Amino acid sequence: MVPSPEPSYPSGLVWFRRDLRAHDQAALYRALTQCQEVFCAFVFDREILDTLPKADRRVEFIREALVELDESLRTLSGKAQGGLIVLHAVASDAIPALATTLGVQAVFANHDDEPQALARDSLVRTRLAAAGRAFHTFKDHSVLERSEVLTQTGNSYSVFTPYKNAWLKKVDAFQLKSYPVEHHAHHLAPRPREHCQAVRTLASLGFEATALSQLRLPTGASGAQQLFDDFLNRVEHYDDARNFPAVKGPSYLSVHLRFGTISPRLLARTAHRLMLGGNPGATTWLNELIWRDFYFQILHHHPHVVGNSFKPAYDAIQWESGNEADALFAAWCEGRTGYPLVDAAMAQINQTGYMHNRLRMVVASFLVKDLGIDWRWGEAYFATHLNDFDLSANNGGWQWASSSGCDAQPYFRIFNPVSQSEKFDPDGKFIRRYLPQLAGLPAKALHAPWLARPLELQDADVRLGGNYPLPVVDHDVARKRTLERYAVVKAAAAD
Repeated sequence: MVPSPEPSYPSGLVWFRRDLRAHDQAALYRALTQCQEVFCAFVFDREILDTLPKADRRVEFIREALVELDESLRTLSGKAQGGLIVLHAVASDAIPALATTLGVQAVFANHDDEPQALARDSLVRTRLAAAGRAFHTFKDHSVLERSEVLTQTGNSYSVFTPYKNAWLKKVDAFQLKSYPVEHHAHHLAPRPREHCQAVRTLASLGFEATALSQLRLPTGASGAQQLFDDFLNRVEHYDDARNFPAVKGPSYLSVHLRFGTISPRLLARTAHRLMLGGNPGATTWLNELIWRDFYFQILHHHPHVVGNSFKPAYDAIQWESGNEADALFAAWCEGRTGYPLVDAAMAQINQTGYMHNRLRMVVASFLVKDLGIDWRWGEAYFATHLNDFDLSANNGGWQWASSSGCDAQPYFRIFNPVSQSEKFDPDGKFIRRYLPQLAGLPAKALHAPWLARPLELQDADVRLGGNYPLPVVDHDVARKRTLERYAVVKAAAAD
């Protein structure tokens, strides 16, 4: 069978969303190879921005990425009026209107499977079609997506290991290949004069500057490349180093993957090559990248996970409620639980918008299984505060911790926050950084200050119930209550 030729158009519009790079960008490549001239646009979507706090690091991160993307597109085009059209409007209104203004025949974008995005894209597609314009979307945010990896019976996977094995069997050089955008950049069109303004300032968007520049988080595609180059020098030790929050172990690329300032194909291609060469750290790192694809396909095939447990029986669990639950949740959010590793982790996310992955598991387990708080409360808090918030991964992680998700930890597995602290922050370096009021305690007393000797507390100027709280719960008592709480799930499984 002869494949059908791709459609061709006199002009097209690339709508950037969560793919803020000019290199190896699927929609941009497709537009450049199918259109004689290509315009590029990004919309600061009011439907999203109007729900955010006025000081939001993610908006500032996006804005800085757009400044670099605008310059990259101008350089690639070789035209003084080249670059990115940046709008501040409701995207579902603005894109069809812009397509009309520019007179393009098609709009190109990359897939976004979050429910709100799907609804938005459906509306845009309908409005474009009504005007006789096409809307084409492509895979770009993951390596393998949607229904590309299925079981032999044609169903989606709900357990990670068989999914990973199938992923590894399917992935090949074609799937990992970069899109050669640069070869076709001469099709980039100059912007109309009325759209030649610089990228809007935060203030013009109604936002305030944050401390992003002080977090040593490089922005844009160049910042992503800087982090990637640094990580490659230490990836061999990733398998072990990634577990210790005081150690420079992770890649720190999650926010760049979230906003597409680096290509997931580049990362997976590099990790895959190093894995085949016997690099143990790269093997573990590739597993993490595959987990990312796994959660994307869960969201695609099981959209009910947004707001509900993947395993319906877990929605029968009775979580704590009322004033006491509200107070416990507030203590968790503000890092006042009396468990130093939990409190230091919450200080980290509150101050920086980042939390180490090991600590995400620890604090999630503590909220759900020590405090008895609904996992959805924690999921929403992370969604507001994480720089790298991604619906699929955040939902998957919280459901994993609460045992309600696909391939989750068993409900009876409950992290002990003290033993986790002793194992993964043995010298207390991470705790001392974020809880300076405890810095004077010796390491052995740091993980459970309420067990410290009075003289140790006095010498360190630690006043329990004063400058540092007593534990809000007893872990052993809470563990028993959790097992009772989850009994409803065990009973359902026996029926």
